[in-house]
Amino acid sequence: MEATITPVRTHPNHDVPATANGSSLEAGSRRRLDEGAEAQLLRRYAHTRDPALKQELVRRLLPLARSLALRYRGGSEQLDDLIQVASLGLVKALDGFDPNRGTAFAAYAVPTVLGELRRHFRDRVWEVHLPRGLQERTMAVASAASELAEERGKTPAVAEIAARLELSTEEISEALQAHEARRTLSLDAPHSRAEQDSSPMIEALGAREPGYERVESQLAAAAAPLEERERTVLRLRFGSGLTQDEIGRRLGVSQMQVSRIMRGALRKLLAAVQEA
Repeated sequence: MEATITPVRTHPNHDVPATANGSSLEAGSRRRLDEGAEAQLLRRYAHTRDPALKQELVRRLLPLARSLALRYRGGSEQLDDLIQVASLGLVKALDGFDPNRGTAFAAYAVPTVLGELRRHFRDRVWEVHLPRGLQERTMAVASAASELAEERGKTPAVAEIAARLELSTEEISEALQAHEARRTLSLDAPHSRAEQDSSPMIEALGAREPGYERVESQLAAAAAPLEERERTVLRLRFGSGLTQDEIGRRLGVSQMQVSRIMRGALRKLLAAVQEA
């Protein structure tokens, strides 16, 4: 008896064979076969620790490590470096996974790989030291912001990230500020990357000029109605660096008197500077 295919009516003018969903069914079957093969390989590797099995598992599971590394792209680290760190976390997960516990490998591997990525940022990438809790929150915020941007096609608002992570907007803002503060720039870097001959940033920094302070102090001293003994005390204290006891012995007065003279003289100088 010859086999027949019954058409399925999906549109008044189109007949679609009943096997139209065959490709999706085949894809689902392939995924189940792959998952079954991986589970079998994981059980065999846990029992034998065969390096060849380990290499095959790493090859099969590398897309998982790559997808986790992609969460942290866009920062100062190159994606290839992040994938390498995630792959190391994947290897650690393979070595620590016990299939007899009934846990799916992905449920065990994801926290292991993410932990390796966070340690990498905390120990090797962050130039500015932050408390560990803030570091972890900063990494979680960066990951959530990247996921939301992909889902919605735009940069997420602070409130959206806070809702995703179930944190307050203040905690998200603090983490975003920490994310920016952790990045340092070399003073030898070009002031403008857009200009080929841009001068280094260090040339744009000003230097402290002590001459202004000297001029101001001289003007204040000249304008302030200081007595001769007050000028002498200030000169010995700030010019010669003597202590109040040493000044008192030199002038034949007590340390308390020197302190009182100095306070009076400084008040006169402050008044002269404020009036200038």
